Order: sequence, then structure tokens, then C-alpha cells
Amino acid sequence: MVQLAKRMMETLHLRRPGRRTGFGVQVKRPRLFLGSSYGGWTVCPEGLGTGSVVYSFGIGKDITFDLELLERFGLEVHAFDPTPESLEWLRGQKLPPNLFVHAYGLASRDGTAMFHPPENPRHVSHSMVHRGRPRAPPVELQVRRLGTLMGMLGHARLDILKMDIEGAEYDVLEDILRTKIRASQLLVEFHDRFPGIGIERTKGAISALNASGYRIFSISDSGEEFSFILEGASAGR
Repeated sequence: MVQLAKRMMETLHLRRPGRRTGFGVQVKRPRLFLGSSYGGWTVCPEGLGTGSVVYSFGIGKDITFDLELLERFGLEVHAFDPTPESLEWLRGQKLPPNLFVHAYGLASRDGTAMFHPPENPRHVSHSMVHRGRPRAPPVELQVRRLGTLMGMLGHARLDILKMDIEGAEYDVLEDILRTKIRASQLLVEFHDRFPGIGIERTKGAISALNASGYRIFSISDSGEEFSFILEGASAGR
């Protein structure tokens, strides 16, 4: 019984958010979870308001996070997804006037990239990372660097940058950190479970973000979604 209890405690210990990466919550900030259990994210509500700008990469068929941001703070959300299925779904939705949809993927270069569809036909999220045996051939879609998109849309700053980009986040983060672009809050889902990525890539990305002034203020129960805040940043400034 003692050994069984010990194994159960070890299992619970490993399942704690952040345990798999070795990184836990690093700073205390007010936290607010917005959106559905599937597509929701945790933000810090301090300073968010009508002057705030949010870039939300990776829409799929769930914009509950984006809609709650708009409802609570009256800010401006720019949602990005080049996936044909996602764009078709969005055309059937009644979108508020301050939610802007753009058919671009986020990448570390400007141009096009091959996006692989998921194996499960019920899923819509395509990936620039080859994940095994997709149900259909890849499609070539438009991608842009973050700085390019900000220039196109006339934004000099970002209050929240959300990235659920199916494994492309590692190259994108490296590209962003080479620039002077620093969003006040950075929300990232890490896809180290994908073939060929691995947990060490996530550890390296978090270490690089820490070195650039970002601190973790929330980790999801799955340990895959991280919310970072930039030290000294003031949202809505």
C-alpha cells in the first residue's frame, strides 16, 4: 500500500502544470480565463481596454477566446488562419466589427509554405510540420513574419500575441526574438508532442523567452499552453 501511494503521488507530481518542462509559474499576476475549454486562454486583464491590440494566430473553428476578449474589453482583435476549412467556417459566422480576419499563417519568413492537413477528418488545423500520415496532400498557403503583418496593418505595438500554430511556434519565436517586437503578453501552445520536435525544443524556447524578459504567469492543466508577460510591460499603453 505504501508503494502504491508513493507511485500515485509521483504520477500526480509529474502531471502538475509545467512539470514536464521543468518550468513553473514565475510571476504572480491577475489571471482571467476566456473562451471554451477547448479554445480558451488565460490572460492578465490589467491594463486591457479599448486601445489594446490583439493578434490571434490559429483560429480553427473556435473563436470563443477572441469573442470574449472583445466583449469584456472592447479592444481590437486580428485573427489569422490560412486554412481553407477555417476560412469557410468563418464566412458562415456573424462576426463583430472589431474582429478582423486575415488569411495568413505566421512563419519565420514571408512567402508561402506547405500546410499538412490533420489525420483526423474531424479536425481542421493544418500544420507546417509533417505529422505522419495526413488524410490528404499538403496545400500551399500564404505566410508572413510578424513584423511584416504589423507593418501591413499599421501597428507599432501588440498587447497580446496568441500563437496556436501547430509546431511552427519554435521557428517563429526565434525570429521574433531576433527583432525588437515585444508583445506585452505572449500566449503559446507548445507542440513538442509532434514527431521530430521533442520537449528539449520547448525548454529551449522558454529559456530564450526568459532571457528576453518574459515570465510565465499561467500554465494550462495540460502543460502545453503557456501565458507569458513581459517584465515592465503595460498593456494598452
